[in-house]
Amino acid sequence: MTAIMRATIIKEFRFEAAQTLPTAPVGHKCRNMHGHSFKIEIACTGTVDPAIGWVYDHAEISRAMNPLLDKLDHSYLNEIEGLENPTIENMCAWFWRILAPQLPGLSEIVLYETPTARCVFRGFDD
Repeated sequence: MTAIMRATIIKEFRFEAAQTLPTAPVGHKCRNMHGHSFKIEIACTGTVDPAIGWVYDHAEISRAMNPLLDKLDHSYLNEIEGLENPTIENMCAWFWRILAPQLPGLSEIVLYETPTARCVFRGFDD
């Protein structure tokens, strides 16, 4: 009997963008225009296909992400529909809504706004 293998594949991307956080408390520095060098990790979990040896090709994640990166890189996030208040939590939810229909097994999005500050998002409670 052959054991069924389950695995998570993760693909990392980077983009630069500016933002303001209009709902941050008055006087908070993030209400001002500022920018980040974002890093995002997209994780998909599934059964490893024994004939190929993978969950699926990392290129599938890239194909889904590239149009989003084109839209976000060197942009002002607040001007993008759905990102009017671009906290990293809201950004993760935005990515999830777009990517989940395209990436079977989407299991986690990790978005870093700095090397030490990030959000881990695992979908919505129904």
